[in-house]
Amino acid sequence: MESLPEAVLIRILASIPAVDLVLVCRLVCCQWKNLVDGAALWILKCQQEGFTRAESDAENWQNFYFLSKKRKNLIKNPCGEEDLEHWGEVENGGDGWKIEELPGDFGKEFPSEEVHKYFVTSYEWCRKAQVIDLRAEGYWEELMDTTQPKIMVRDWYAGRSDAGCLYELCVKLLSENEDVLAEYKSETVTIPQDNDASWTEISHTFSDYGPGVRFVRFEHGGQDTLFWKGWYGVRVTNSSVTVEP
Repeated sequence: MESLPEAVLIRILASIPAVDLVLVCRLVCCQWKNLVDGAALWILKCQQEGFTRAESDAENWQNFYFLSKKRKNLIKNPCGEEDLEHWGEVENGGDGWKIEELPGDFGKEFPSEEVHKYFVTSYEWCRKAQVIDLRAEGYWEELMDTTQPKIMVRDWYAGRSDAGCLYELCVKLLSENEDVLAEYKSETVTIPQDNDASWTEISHTFSDYGPGVRFVRFEHGGQDTLFWKGWYGVRVTNSSVTVEP
């Protein structure tokens, strides 16, 4: 192995799972440590798995690889396929939350064919939240404190065309002790009666939020503005929180 050209050794190492590279191969010798800590090996692994970025934008290719590998929606049950499972701190104003099939009465189909259901609110405020444990999802402390990858938050909301409604979104980045380190709170969105029932995306990106972030708390909700019994309030679905590479 010592006589192999470095380019050949990098290709061999690139076939090894990333966790083994960091936890095992890096400890073999100084040469392997330098290769695992260098950019060339991780650029090759990114190319092999289709993770692309401009080389001028890359500060740490190893972190970029791991973040790309882990990238997924951290919100569980974002579209109501499991009723209210995984949603906590639920406030059931009026007749409470309900899950309905798209497009619903006086509604429109969602822009993505992969989304089939939505949550709908009632005639008093309905809220629900999820708290995401970043360490449990595989985002280690040094990564969050030093690299501080961007945290992208998205939500989709709509009214029904025969009723007006209100919508709010609030997302907080929390410390180990659940102190608020960064926060995004939307305005209270008012959808008038006789609207076109179209779906609207709202998004926010957290960046340069400082060290110490361990949890993300996502909360949204709303109500109708006509106080009709039943479920005439805002509809929400396809919520997402992603840690971006």
